[in-house]
Amino acid sequence: MILVKSKEFVVELKGKSVEDLNKDLVQAKRELFNLRFQNATNQLDNTARISDVRKNIARIKTVITQKEKGIS
Repeated sequence: MILVKSKEFVVELKGKSVEDLNKDLVQAKRELFNLRFQNATNQLDNTARISDVRKNIARIKTVITQKEKGIS
């Protein structure tokens, strides 16, 4: 995933279908796994990226929930 400002990221997410959001969620979780693995082996330079990806996962899950419940 590309690092984007959070408001722009949420607007982009709201324009996607639930299927696309689920694909993005799987991709983000895979990225988080890889980042954690790199961190454990001392290969990760930017440790702040882990928290960014975690927050993006939460944003994706929130938009999925909103779409399933029919909220905006």
